[in-house]
Amino acid sequence: MSCSGYTLPVFACAAAVAALHWLHDRQPLTLASVDLLEPAQIAEIPIQQVAGLSSNTALAITRSDPGDNLDLTKDTPIWALVEWGGGNEETVIIKGGEGIGRQMNADDKPAIYAYAQRLLKENLQRMLAPGQKITVTIILPEGRSLAVRTSNSAFGVVEGLSLLGTTGISQPLSTPDQLAVFRAELQNKASRFESLVFCIGENGLDLARKLGINPEQLVKTANWLGPMLVEADVLGVKEILLFGYHGKLMKLAGGIFHTHHYLADGRREILASHCAIAGLKSPDIQAVFNSATAEAALTYLKSLDASTESDWVNQVYTAIAETIDVRSQEYIQSHSESTTGVTVCGSILFDRDRKIIVKSKTAGLLMGKLC
Repeated sequence: MSCSGYTLPVFACAAAVAALHWLHDRQPLTLASVDLLEPAQIAEIPIQQVAGLSSNTALAITRSDPGDNLDLTKDTPIWALVEWGGGNEETVIIKGGEGIGRQMNADDKPAIYAYAQRLLKENLQRMLAPGQKITVTIILPEGRSLAVRTSNSAFGVVEGLSLLGTTGISQPLSTPDQLAVFRAELQNKASRFESLVFCIGENGLDLARKLGINPEQLVKTANWLGPMLVEADVLGVKEILLFGYHGKLMKLAGGIFHTHHYLADGRREILASHCAIAGLKSPDIQAVFNSATAEAALTYLKSLDASTESDWVNQVYTAIAETIDVRSQEYIQSHSESTTGVTVCGSILFDRDRKIIVKSKTAGLLMGKLC
């Protein structure tokens, strides 16, 4: 059995609770109690260090423990600096310090999202007497360097990590137990719909809803696309629309059906090979291959289109989308013993701004049915 830990907001909150406790009592905590809110339970979080920096300011440090999840934040330190005073009507002001990302699409606000805000405010407000106000600054000393290894920048978060999530429990999305959860959801929806939409993550789910797709037909797969495709076929699902960020979904064009970066990559090889097939010149193929991210490669292709009045983005990504469709159906055929006929697959790829880059021909037909 896998073991779930806690999400980053929980450790940030625990550190803030410990720092505020020091301001109240001038005593360090070794364990901080955090009401997770979602779910309704109390977590006891070990506190590594607490220090009073002045009579009005304290700093506490804890370390992330996401359980068995393949998470690059495992054991990363989380600091919370708590100061008396706020300067406005709010009793708890939350700021992002070093290592907390900035949201480029939201006026550079710190990437501290709704659940983290609520978790911090509700836990800390309970510790304040009437009239007391505090300012809390969350710091991730390793956040800036860790962010380079994530796809955060693809979704407009730069210079650090996000305090993201809707629950305090860290779901091990790459463990067999979590696959069982996704399969159960798929089984339920396959009994009601012949056409379903597979979304790797929250960005795909959100964009699909905004495009008017029935939320009941959306299925989250995380990185388990291969097993989920086979399961859908066995359950008799007729059509699957694969809907995802291009930096993830293109892996399927290379035959990679578990998309977690710890297990396999190949994005630059896939992009570069399709660029070569499309007829790009060698220096441009090399530039794509040497791009730091899939998003950077897409940006380079867009710049080529703008400077040469060409259509490389459409050519390359259309070929990738069609290849994803073919390889997905080949994967199903090679892994499924179903006699009801192979599930039809179509794919849609979107970019960091959640704008659709391309739809395969099959995806275009499926969208006509789903929207």
